[in-house]
Amino acid sequence: MLGSAAWLTLVTLLGLALGFAREWLQVSAWGAGAQSDAFLVALFLPEAVRMSLAGGLLSAAALPLYLAEDDRGRLAWIQALIPQLALIGSLLSLLILLLAPWIVQFIGMGLAVSGQMQAAEVLRILAWCIPGLLLHALLSVPLQASERFVMAGLGSVLFNLPPVAYLLWMGQQSSLSGVAEACVLGSFLMVSLLLPWPWRQGWRPWHASISTDAMCLLWRRMLPLLGSNAASQGLALVERLMASFLGDGAVTYVNLARKLVNLPLVALMSLNQVLLGLMSSRASTERIPLLRRGVETASLLALPAGIGLVGSAPALVTLLLPAALGQGPLPLLLACFALVLVFGCWNALLARYAYSTGNTAQPLYCELLGSAINAALLLALPWSIGLAGIPLASLAGVLVTALALMRQQGVLKRLPWGRYWICAAALLSASAVWLFEISSPWLQLGLTTLFASLTMVSLACVLKPWRAT
Repeated sequence: MLGSAAWLTLVTLLGLALGFAREWLQVSAWGAGAQSDAFLVALFLPEAVRMSLAGGLLSAAALPLYLAEDDRGRLAWIQALIPQLALIGSLLSLLILLLAPWIVQFIGMGLAVSGQMQAAEVLRILAWCIPGLLLHALLSVPLQASERFVMAGLGSVLFNLPPVAYLLWMGQQSSLSGVAEACVLGSFLMVSLLLPWPWRQGWRPWHASISTDAMCLLWRRMLPLLGSNAASQGLALVERLMASFLGDGAVTYVNLARKLVNLPLVALMSLNQVLLGLMSSRASTERIPLLRRGVETASLLALPAGIGLVGSAPALVTLLLPAALGQGPLPLLLACFALVLVFGCWNALLARYAYSTGNTAQPLYCELLGSAINAALLLALPWSIGLAGIPLASLAGVLVTALALMRQQGVLKRLPWGRYWICAAALLSASAVWLFEISSPWLQLGLTTLFASLTMVSLACVLKPWRAT
Protein backbone atom coordinates (compact mmCIF):
# COMPACT_ATOMS: atom_id res chain seq x y z
CA MET A 1 0.00 0.00 0.00
CA LEU A 2 2.68 2.48 1.05
CA GLY A 3 4.80 1.89 -2.07
CA SER A 4 1.91 2.25 -4.51
CA ALA A 5 0.65 5.34 -2.71
CA ALA A 6 4.15 6.85 -2.72
CA TRP A 7 4.57 6.54 -6.50
CA LEU A 8 1.06 7.82 -7.14
CA THR A 9 1.72 10.68 -4.73
CA LEU A 10 4.86 11.74 -6.59
CA VAL A 11 3.01 11.85 -9.91
CA THR A 12 -0.06 13.57 -8.51
CA LEU A 13 2.10 16.00 -6.54
CA LEU A 14 3.67 17.07 -9.82
CA GLY A 15 0.21 17.75 -11.21
CA LEU A 16 -0.79 19.68 -8.12
CA ALA A 17 2.44 21.67 -8.23
CA LEU A 18 1.60 22.61 -11.81
CA GLY A 19 -1.89 23.63 -10.63
CA PHE A 20 -0.33 25.82 -7.96
CA ALA A 21 2.03 27.26 -10.57
CA ARG A 22 -1.00 28.14 -12.70
CA GLU A 23 -2.57 29.99 -9.76
CA TRP A 24 0.69 31.77 -8.99
CA LEU A 25 1.18 32.84 -12.60
CA GLN A 26 -2.40 34.10 -12.78
CA VAL A 27 -1.98 36.23 -9.65
CA SER A 28 1.39 37.46 -10.92
CA ALA A 29 -0.11 38.44 -14.29
CA TRP A 30 -3.50 39.76 -13.19
CA GLY A 31 -3.10 40.52 -9.47
CA ALA A 32 -5.34 39.35 -6.62
CA GLY A 33 -8.37 41.30 -7.76
CA ALA A 34 -11.53 41.27 -9.81
CA GLN A 35 -10.04 39.58 -12.91
CA SER A 36 -8.57 36.68 -10.92
CA ASP A 37 -11.83 36.32 -9.00
CA ALA A 38 -13.81 36.18 -12.28
CA PHE A 39 -11.65 33.37 -13.66
CA LEU A 40 -11.90 31.35 -10.44
CA VAL A 41 -15.68 31.72 -10.39
CA ALA A 42 -15.81 30.43 -13.99
CA LEU A 43 -13.41 27.58 -13.20
CA PHE A 44 -15.37 26.43 -10.15
CA LEU A 45 -17.75 24.05 -11.93
CA PRO A 46 -15.22 22.30 -14.26
CA GLU A 47 -12.69 22.12 -11.42
CA ALA A 48 -15.33 20.65 -9.10
CA VAL A 49 -16.01 17.93 -11.70
CA ARG A 50 -12.30 17.24 -12.14
CA MET A 51 -11.51 17.04 -8.43
CA SER A 52 -14.60 14.92 -7.74
CA LEU A 53 -13.58 12.40 -10.41
CA ALA A 54 -9.96 12.46 -9.24
CA GLY A 55 -11.18 11.77 -5.71
CA GLY A 56 -12.94 8.59 -6.86
CA LEU A 57 -16.52 9.67 -7.62
CA LEU A 58 -16.75 7.36 -10.62
CA SER A 59 -14.04 4.81 -9.79
CA ALA A 60 -15.44 4.04 -6.31
CA ALA A 61 -18.67 2.86 -7.92
CA ALA A 62 -17.19 1.40 -11.12
CA LEU A 63 -14.24 -0.57 -9.74
CA PRO A 64 -16.26 -3.29 -7.95
CA LEU A 65 -18.48 -3.64 -11.04
CA TYR A 66 -15.47 -3.97 -13.34
CA LEU A 67 -13.75 -6.52 -11.08
CA ALA A 68 -16.92 -8.65 -10.99
CA GLU A 69 -16.69 -9.28 -14.77
CA ASP A 70 -14.54 -11.81 -16.62
CA ASP A 71 -12.20 -10.67 -19.42
CA ARG A 72 -14.91 -10.71 -22.08
CA GLY A 73 -17.36 -8.93 -19.81
CA ARG A 74 -14.82 -6.22 -19.00
CA LEU A 75 -14.26 -5.52 -22.68
CA ALA A 76 -18.03 -5.30 -23.28
CA TRP A 77 -18.31 -3.00 -20.25
CA ILE A 78 -15.75 -0.59 -21.73
CA GLN A 79 -17.26 -0.82 -25.22
CA ALA A 80 -20.64 0.25 -23.85
CA LEU A 81 -19.58 2.98 -21.43
CA ILE A 82 -17.03 4.97 -23.47
CA PRO A 83 -19.48 6.32 -26.10
CA GLN A 84 -22.26 6.77 -23.56
CA LEU A 85 -20.10 8.83 -21.20
CA ALA A 86 -18.76 10.85 -24.12
CA LEU A 87 -22.36 11.68 -25.10
CA ILE A 88 -23.31 12.57 -21.52
CA GLY A 89 -20.26 14.82 -21.23
CA SER A 90 -21.10 16.61 -24.47
CA LEU A 91 -24.69 17.20 -23.39
CA LEU A 92 -23.52 18.59 -20.05
CA SER A 93 -21.15 20.94 -21.87
CA LEU A 94 -23.98 22.25 -24.03
CA LEU A 95 -26.18 22.73 -20.97
CA ILE A 96 -23.45 24.72 -19.19
CA LEU A 97 -22.91 26.73 -22.37
CA LEU A 98 -26.55 27.81 -22.33
CA LEU A 99 -26.80 28.45 -18.60
CA ALA A 100 -23.39 30.10 -18.12
CA PRO A 101 -24.68 33.63 -17.23
CA TRP A 102 -27.01 32.31 -14.53
CA ILE A 103 -24.41 29.86 -13.19
CA VAL A 104 -21.80 32.57 -12.60
CA GLN A 105 -24.39 34.92 -11.13
CA PHE A 106 -25.11 32.27 -8.52
CA ILE A 107 -21.50 31.21 -7.83
CA GLY A 108 -20.12 34.77 -7.82
CA MET A 109 -23.13 36.59 -6.46
CA GLY A 110 -20.95 39.25 -4.85
CA LEU A 111 -18.94 40.05 -8.02
CA ALA A 112 -19.50 43.25 -9.97
CA VAL A 113 -21.58 42.99 -13.16
CA SER A 114 -18.47 43.31 -15.34
CA GLY A 115 -16.82 40.43 -13.44
CA GLN A 116 -19.87 38.24 -13.89
CA MET A 117 -19.88 38.91 -17.63
CA GLN A 118 -16.19 37.98 -17.88
CA ALA A 119 -16.78 34.81 -15.87
CA ALA A 120 -19.69 33.76 -18.11
CA GLU A 121 -17.58 34.06 -21.27
CA VAL A 122 -14.79 32.00 -19.71
CA LEU A 123 -17.22 29.34 -18.45
CA ARG A 124 -18.57 28.85 -21.99
CA ILE A 125 -15.06 27.78 -23.01
CA LEU A 126 -14.25 25.74 -19.90
CA ALA A 127 -17.49 23.76 -20.27
CA TRP A 128 -15.81 21.69 -23.01
CA CYS A 129 -13.45 20.18 -20.43
CA ILE A 130 -16.29 17.97 -19.14
CA PRO A 131 -16.24 15.18 -21.80
CA GLY A 132 -12.51 14.67 -21.43
CA LEU A 133 -12.70 14.60 -17.63
CA LEU A 134 -15.46 11.96 -17.64
CA LEU A 135 -13.66 9.72 -20.14
CA HIS A 136 -10.41 9.96 -18.22
CA ALA A 137 -12.15 8.82 -15.04
CA LEU A 138 -13.69 5.86 -16.84
CA LEU A 139 -10.46 4.80 -18.55
CA SER A 140 -8.66 4.94 -15.19
CA VAL A 141 -10.81 2.10 -13.81
CA PRO A 142 -9.13 -0.77 -15.74
CA LEU A 143 -5.73 0.63 -14.79
CA GLN A 144 -6.64 0.78 -11.11
CA ALA A 145 -8.00 -2.77 -11.31
CA SER A 146 -4.59 -3.85 -12.61
CA GLU A 147 -2.92 -1.81 -9.82
CA ARG A 148 -1.40 0.59 -12.38
CA PHE A 149 -2.16 3.63 -10.27
CA VAL A 150 0.55 5.93 -11.65
CA MET A 151 -0.80 6.03 -15.22
CA ALA A 152 -4.20 7.15 -13.96
CA GLY A 153 -2.55 9.76 -11.72
CA LEU A 154 -0.90 11.55 -14.64
CA GLY A 155 -4.21 13.21 -15.52
CA SER A 156 -3.61 16.23 -13.29
CA VAL A 157 -0.19 16.80 -14.85
CA LEU A 158 -1.62 16.82 -18.38
CA PHE A 159 -4.56 19.05 -17.43
CA ASN A 160 -2.40 21.77 -15.87
CA LEU A 161 0.54 21.64 -18.28
CA PRO A 162 -1.01 23.63 -21.20
CA PRO A 163 -2.29 26.58 -19.07
CA VAL A 164 1.03 26.81 -17.23
CA ALA A 165 2.93 26.82 -20.54
CA TYR A 166 0.56 29.48 -21.92
CA LEU A 167 0.93 31.74 -18.86
CA LEU A 168 4.72 31.38 -18.89
CA TRP A 169 4.81 32.30 -22.58
CA MET A 170 2.33 35.18 -22.52
CA GLY A 171 2.90 36.60 -19.03
CA GLN A 172 0.94 39.81 -18.45
CA GLN A 173 -0.34 39.61 -22.04
CA SER A 174 -2.28 36.44 -21.20
CA SER A 175 -6.06 36.55 -21.38
CA LEU A 176 -8.84 34.80 -19.51
CA SER A 177 -10.02 33.06 -22.68
CA GLY A 178 -6.49 31.92 -23.54
CA VAL A 179 -6.04 30.18 -20.18
CA ALA A 180 -9.50 28.61 -20.54
CA GLU A 181 -8.68 27.23 -23.99
CA ALA A 182 -5.43 25.79 -22.64
CA CYS A 183 -7.41 24.00 -19.90
CA VAL A 184 -9.67 22.43 -22.55
CA LEU A 185 -6.56 21.22 -24.40
CA GLY A 186 -5.33 19.70 -21.15
CA SER A 187 -8.57 17.74 -20.70
CA PHE A 188 -8.14 16.16 -24.15
CA LEU A 189 -4.52 15.28 -23.38
CA MET A 190 -5.73 13.40 -20.29
CA VAL A 191 -7.86 11.08 -22.45
CA SER A 192 -5.20 10.69 -25.14
CA LEU A 193 -2.74 9.23 -22.61
CA LEU A 194 -5.08 6.42 -21.52
CA LEU A 195 -6.69 5.40 -24.84
CA PRO A 196 -3.85 3.02 -25.83
CA TRP A 197 -4.63 0.80 -22.81
CA PRO A 198 -8.21 -0.19 -23.79
CA TRP A 199 -7.05 -0.43 -27.42
CA ARG A 200 -4.55 -3.12 -26.42
CA GLN A 201 -7.35 -4.93 -24.57
CA GLY A 202 -9.45 -5.11 -27.76
CA TRP A 203 -11.57 -1.93 -27.59
CA ARG A 204 -12.46 -0.40 -30.94
CA PRO A 205 -14.63 2.73 -31.30
CA TRP A 206 -16.54 1.24 -34.24
CA HIS A 207 -17.63 -1.72 -32.06
CA ALA A 208 -19.53 0.49 -29.61
CA SER A 209 -22.40 -1.18 -27.78
CA ILE A 210 -25.80 0.47 -27.53
CA SER A 211 -26.77 -1.52 -24.44
CA THR A 212 -27.48 0.73 -21.45
CA ASP A 213 -27.43 -2.01 -18.79
CA ALA A 214 -23.89 -1.21 -17.65
CA MET A 215 -24.63 2.52 -17.48
CA CYS A 216 -27.83 1.97 -15.50
CA LEU A 217 -26.04 -0.24 -12.97
CA LEU A 218 -23.16 2.23 -12.68
CA TRP A 219 -25.63 5.08 -12.24
CA ARG A 220 -27.41 3.26 -9.39
CA ARG A 221 -24.09 2.74 -7.63
CA MET A 222 -23.08 6.34 -8.20
CA LEU A 223 -26.26 7.98 -6.93
CA PRO A 224 -25.26 7.94 -3.23
CA LEU A 225 -21.76 9.08 -4.19
CA LEU A 226 -23.23 11.91 -6.25
CA GLY A 227 -25.27 12.99 -3.26
CA SER A 228 -22.19 12.95 -1.05
CA ASN A 229 -20.13 14.77 -3.64
CA ALA A 230 -22.88 17.30 -4.26
CA ALA A 231 -22.84 18.12 -0.55
CA SER A 232 -19.05 18.53 -0.59
CA GLN A 233 -19.02 20.68 -3.72
CA GLY A 234 -22.04 22.59 -2.43
CA LEU A 235 -19.99 23.60 0.58
CA ALA A 236 -17.15 24.71 -1.69
CA LEU A 237 -19.72 26.72 -3.62
CA VAL A 238 -20.99 28.41 -0.46
CA GLU A 239 -17.36 29.16 0.48
CA ARG A 240 -16.77 30.87 -2.85
CA LEU A 241 -20.11 32.67 -2.69
CA MET A 242 -19.45 34.02 0.82
CA ALA A 243 -15.92 35.05 -0.15
CA SER A 244 -17.28 37.03 -3.12
CA PHE A 245 -19.10 39.29 -0.63
CA LEU A 246 -15.94 39.98 1.41
CA GLY A 247 -14.26 42.29 -1.12
CA ASP A 248 -12.10 42.04 -4.26
CA GLY A 249 -9.47 39.35 -3.94
CA ALA A 250 -11.25 37.37 -1.21
CA VAL A 251 -12.11 34.54 -3.63
CA THR A 252 -8.47 34.44 -4.71
CA TYR A 253 -7.26 34.31 -1.09
CA VAL A 254 -9.51 31.35 -0.27
CA ASN A 255 -8.50 29.57 -3.46
CA LEU A 256 -4.76 30.05 -2.83
CA ALA A 257 -5.10 28.76 0.74
CA ARG A 258 -6.93 25.69 -0.57
CA LYS A 259 -4.20 25.13 -3.19
CA LEU A 260 -1.41 25.26 -0.61
CA VAL A 261 -3.25 22.86 1.70
CA ASN A 262 -3.85 20.53 -1.24
CA LEU A 263 -0.11 19.98 -1.70
CA PRO A 264 0.09 17.50 1.21
CA LEU A 265 -3.52 16.44 0.67
CA VAL A 266 -2.55 14.82 -2.64
CA ALA A 267 -0.71 12.08 -0.76
CA LEU A 268 -3.92 11.28 1.12
CA MET A 269 -5.90 11.17 -2.14
CA SER A 270 -3.39 8.71 -3.55
CA LEU A 271 -3.60 6.59 -0.41
CA ASN A 272 -7.40 6.57 -0.66
CA GLN A 273 -7.33 5.30 -4.25
CA VAL A 274 -4.81 2.56 -3.43
CA LEU A 275 -6.72 1.52 -0.31
CA LEU A 276 -10.00 1.26 -2.23
CA GLY A 277 -8.36 -0.96 -4.85
CA LEU A 278 -6.83 -3.23 -2.19
CA MET A 279 -9.93 -3.53 0.01
CA SER A 280 -12.24 -4.17 -2.95
CA SER A 281 -10.28 -7.33 -3.81
CA ARG A 282 -9.84 -8.62 -0.23
CA ALA A 283 -12.01 -10.74 2.04
CA SER A 284 -14.00 -8.98 4.76
CA THR A 285 -11.67 -10.23 7.52
CA GLU A 286 -8.73 -8.48 5.86
CA ARG A 287 -10.36 -5.06 5.56
CA ILE A 288 -10.07 -3.90 9.18
CA PRO A 289 -6.27 -4.45 9.24
CA LEU A 290 -6.04 -2.60 5.94
CA LEU A 291 -8.16 0.24 7.34
CA ARG A 292 -5.93 0.45 10.42
CA ARG A 293 -2.84 0.60 8.22
CA GLY A 294 -4.48 3.26 6.08
CA VAL A 295 -5.38 5.39 9.12
CA GLU A 296 -1.84 5.09 10.49
CA THR A 297 -0.33 6.04 7.14
CA ALA A 298 -2.74 8.97 6.78
CA SER A 299 -1.76 10.20 10.25
CA LEU A 300 1.92 9.89 9.39
CA LEU A 301 1.38 12.06 6.31
CA ALA A 302 -1.21 14.58 7.54
CA LEU A 303 -0.03 15.54 11.02
CA PRO A 304 3.53 16.66 10.10
CA ALA A 305 2.08 18.47 7.07
CA GLY A 306 -0.46 20.23 9.28
CA ILE A 307 2.23 21.22 11.77
CA GLY A 308 4.31 22.61 8.93
CA LEU A 309 1.44 24.62 7.47
CA VAL A 310 0.32 26.06 10.82
CA GLY A 311 3.79 27.01 12.01
CA SER A 312 5.19 28.35 8.76
CA ALA A 313 2.08 29.84 7.10
CA PRO A 314 3.44 33.45 7.13
CA ALA A 315 6.80 32.28 5.77
CA LEU A 316 5.22 30.17 3.02
CA VAL A 317 3.03 33.06 1.86
CA THR A 318 6.00 35.46 1.92
CA LEU A 319 8.40 33.14 0.09
CA LEU A 320 6.08 31.39 -2.37
CA LEU A 321 3.57 34.05 -3.41
CA PRO A 322 3.72 37.61 -4.77
CA ALA A 323 4.87 40.03 -2.05
CA ALA A 324 1.58 41.90 -1.63
CA LEU A 325 -0.21 38.80 -0.35
CA GLY A 326 1.97 38.41 2.77
CA GLN A 327 0.36 41.35 4.54
CA GLY A 328 -3.22 40.19 3.98
CA PRO A 329 -5.37 37.54 5.67
CA LEU A 330 -3.82 34.64 3.74
CA PRO A 331 -1.36 33.36 6.44
CA LEU A 332 -4.08 32.98 9.08
CA LEU A 333 -6.45 31.50 6.49
CA LEU A 334 -3.83 28.91 5.49
CA ALA A 335 -3.15 27.94 9.11
CA CYS A 336 -6.86 27.41 9.77
CA PHE A 337 -7.29 25.26 6.66
CA ALA A 338 -4.40 23.09 7.90
CA LEU A 339 -6.58 22.05 10.85
CA VAL A 340 -9.19 20.78 8.40
CA LEU A 341 -6.50 18.75 6.62
CA VAL A 342 -5.38 16.99 9.81
CA PHE A 343 -8.75 16.27 11.42
CA GLY A 344 -10.44 15.35 8.15
CA CYS A 345 -7.70 13.07 6.82
CA TRP A 346 -9.44 9.87 8.00
CA ASN A 347 -12.92 10.60 6.63
CA ALA A 348 -12.18 9.54 3.05
CA LEU A 349 -10.58 6.31 4.31
CA LEU A 350 -13.65 5.51 6.40
CA ALA A 351 -15.91 6.18 3.42
CA ARG A 352 -13.85 3.89 1.20
CA TYR A 353 -14.05 1.17 3.82
CA ALA A 354 -17.79 1.18 3.16
CA TYR A 355 -17.37 1.55 -0.63
CA SER A 356 -15.20 -1.60 -0.77
CA THR A 357 -18.22 -3.65 0.29
CA GLY A 358 -20.51 -1.95 -2.23
CA ASN A 359 -22.18 0.22 0.46
CA THR A 360 -22.24 3.72 -1.00
CA ALA A 361 -25.29 4.96 0.91
CA GLN A 362 -24.06 4.92 4.51
CA PRO A 363 -21.19 7.41 4.00
CA LEU A 364 -23.64 9.72 2.23
CA TYR A 365 -25.84 10.10 5.31
CA CYS A 366 -22.83 10.78 7.52
CA GLU A 367 -21.39 13.35 5.14
CA LEU A 368 -24.74 15.09 4.73
CA LEU A 369 -24.92 15.51 8.51
CA GLY A 370 -21.44 17.07 8.63
CA SER A 371 -22.20 19.20 5.57
CA ALA A 372 -25.33 20.59 7.20
CA ILE A 373 -23.28 21.72 10.21
CA ASN A 374 -20.66 23.21 7.90
CA ALA A 375 -23.20 25.06 5.78
CA ALA A 376 -24.98 26.52 8.80
CA LEU A 377 -21.72 27.86 10.20
CA LEU A 378 -20.61 29.17 6.79
CA LEU A 379 -23.68 31.39 6.71
CA ALA A 380 -22.83 32.81 10.13
CA LEU A 381 -19.10 32.82 10.94
CA PRO A 382 -17.63 34.83 7.99
CA TRP A 383 -19.90 37.79 8.78
CA SER A 384 -18.60 37.92 12.37
CA ILE A 385 -14.93 36.89 12.17
CA GLY A 386 -14.09 37.37 8.47
CA LEU A 387 -12.35 34.91 6.14
CA ALA A 388 -11.13 32.71 9.02
CA GLY A 389 -14.75 31.69 9.59
CA ILE A 390 -14.69 29.68 6.33
CA PRO A 391 -12.08 27.07 7.43
CA LEU A 392 -13.42 26.97 11.01
CA ALA A 393 -16.88 26.07 9.68
CA SER A 394 -15.27 23.38 7.56
CA LEU A 395 -13.43 22.00 10.61
CA ALA A 396 -16.68 21.60 12.54
CA GLY A 397 -18.21 19.76 9.59
CA VAL A 398 -15.38 17.24 9.19
CA LEU A 399 -15.39 16.45 12.93
CA VAL A 400 -19.10 15.69 12.89
CA THR A 401 -18.72 13.59 9.73
CA ALA A 402 -15.84 11.62 11.25
CA LEU A 403 -17.76 10.75 14.39
CA ALA A 404 -20.80 9.68 12.38
CA LEU A 405 -18.73 7.46 10.05
CA MET A 406 -16.93 5.80 12.96
CA ARG A 407 -20.13 5.13 14.85
CA GLN A 408 -22.17 3.86 11.89
CA GLN A 409 -19.46 1.45 10.72
CA GLY A 410 -18.71 0.09 14.18
CA VAL A 411 -15.07 1.16 14.20
CA LEU A 412 -15.29 3.81 16.93
CA LYS A 413 -13.86 1.40 19.53
CA ARG A 414 -11.77 -0.76 17.20
CA LEU A 415 -9.15 1.93 16.51
CA PRO A 416 -7.60 4.40 19.03
CA TRP A 417 -9.26 7.55 17.64
CA GLY A 418 -9.07 9.49 20.91
CA ARG A 419 -5.31 9.09 21.06
CA TYR A 420 -4.95 10.28 17.47
CA TRP A 421 -7.07 13.38 18.08
CA ILE A 422 -5.42 14.40 21.39
CA CYS A 423 -1.94 14.00 19.92
CA ALA A 424 -2.87 16.05 16.85
CA ALA A 425 -4.49 18.85 18.89
CA ALA A 426 -1.48 19.15 21.23
CA LEU A 427 1.13 19.28 18.47
CA LEU A 428 -0.84 21.71 16.30
CA SER A 429 -1.39 24.01 19.30
CA ALA A 430 2.35 23.97 20.04
CA SER A 431 3.11 24.87 16.43
CA ALA A 432 0.62 27.77 16.51
CA VAL A 433 1.86 29.18 19.84
CA TRP A 434 5.61 28.80 19.38
CA LEU A 435 6.19 29.15 15.63
CA PHE A 436 3.43 31.16 13.91
CA GLU A 437 4.50 34.54 15.37
CA ILE A 438 8.22 34.29 14.50
CA SER A 439 9.05 37.37 12.40
CA SER A 440 11.96 36.00 10.33
CA PRO A 441 10.58 33.90 7.43
CA TRP A 442 13.64 31.68 7.07
CA LEU A 443 13.99 31.08 10.81
CA GLN A 444 10.27 30.31 11.03
CA LEU A 445 10.47 27.92 8.09
CA GLY A 446 13.58 26.18 9.44
CA LEU A 447 12.23 25.64 12.97
CA THR A 448 8.85 24.49 11.68
CA THR A 449 10.48 22.04 9.27
CA LEU A 450 12.57 20.64 12.14
CA PHE A 451 9.49 20.24 14.37
CA ALA A 452 7.47 18.61 11.60
CA SER A 453 10.35 16.27 10.70
CA LEU A 454 10.78 15.16 14.30
CA THR A 455 7.05 14.51 14.49
CA MET A 456 7.12 12.40 11.33
CA VAL A 457 10.11 10.34 12.52
CA SER A 458 8.49 9.78 15.91
CA LEU A 459 5.20 8.70 14.38
CA ALA A 460 7.00 6.40 11.95
CA CYS A 461 8.86 4.70 14.81
CA VAL A 462 5.64 4.19 16.76
CA LEU A 463 3.21 3.26 13.96
CA LYS A 464 5.58 1.43 11.55
CA PRO A 465 3.17 1.63 8.58
CA TRP A 466 5.56 -0.29 6.33
CA ARG A 467 5.22 -3.56 8.28
CA ALA A 468 3.19 -6.39 6.75
CA THR A 469 -0.54 -6.35 7.43
